[in-house]
Amino acid sequence: MKIKSVRSYSKDLGTSRPYSIAYKTVDQVMNAFVEIELDNGMIGIGAANPSRSVVGESVDETIAHLATADFSYLEGKDIACFEGLLKQTRGFFEQIPGTNAAIDIALHDVFAQFLEVPLVNYFGQRQATLPTSVTIGIKNVQETVAEAEEYHGMGFRILKVKTGLNPEEDAERVIKITERCPDMVLRVDANQGYSVPDLNAFVKNAKQVNLEFIEQPFSIKTFIDQVNQLDKSVLDLVVADESLRSPQDAIRLIKEAPGVSIFNIKLMKSGGLLGAKYIAQIAAYSGVRLMWGCNDESIVSISAALHLALSCDHTRFLDLDGSLDLIRDVVSGGFMIHNGEMSLSGRTGLGVKFI
Repeated sequence: MKIKSVRSYSKDLGTSRPYSIAYKTVDQVMNAFVEIELDNGMIGIGAANPSRSVVGESVDETIAHLATADFSYLEGKDIACFEGLLKQTRGFFEQIPGTNAAIDIALHDVFAQFLEVPLVNYFGQRQATLPTSVTIGIKNVQETVAEAEEYHGMGFRILKVKTGLNPEEDAERVIKITERCPDMVLRVDANQGYSVPDLNAFVKNAKQVNLEFIEQPFSIKTFIDQVNQLDKSVLDLVVADESLRSPQDAIRLIKEAPGVSIFNIKLMKSGGLLGAKYIAQIAAYSGVRLMWGCNDESIVSISAALHLALSCDHTRFLDLDGSLDLIRDVVSGGFMIHNGEMSLSGRTGLGVKFI
């Protein structure tokens, strides 16, 4: 079955909860989309919302790249040559991971539909369901606690709190959440905002908190040097996020920062599912546990990440809440959430339906 056409477009999906992190405030959610149609009318969809500060490509640049891309290497080609087409895509667009991700996800979706199986079946499903965290941005204590209680009432029991501006205030926020919601497991994401003394102070001040881990406390440039300065009790909490963008980064972290035992894989950093799978394989051979994260993304790319996450035995953590506060989307379905537990729809491909 041959690829008939490739088209791209963009849409602002909006957000019902504008929020702040250590280096920006988010109040709109533009996503880039790619649709790949086969001769039989099957359509695969991909989506992307990369962060320029992390991967060097903004979503506006992704939209522009897709609008001018030469898709002749795909059009007219047999979808049965899927693996080769994926690798060609990565060869052309590896340096612009948002662009790569949108095409890569669309190829995976349409190929799995062609096989008439859910994408996770192609990868080989190893887990049926896992709980996801939901995220609270940087807010004052009262707003933080109120939002935590709201999520608790919705059945979520894992909360990720954005930090990185002031370790003392950050500790106060997580302590107050624990006091009001004692059965809530807390994760912290400093988004490169701490120094070593900051992190040590935060951990000391928040010692009464049920703290699962701390994402990327240090800047990309100094991450390896700084994590190697930490005591093991603190180092065991650290997750590599912005410092992990590619398989090459995974290899470097394993060699130069062996104490970091959790990798946060995001399709917007890895350039889609193929790059993410490479990172996951490297982690598996090295005893590193996996977390799967996201930006503010369409159900399309969140579903794609979940399919791959549930195919990995060493996936331990999900943070795939990026579509939950969107005002609109171009698809529905893909996955289900019940009391914070994520599972797949069981439909072919990504399992999404066009709205």
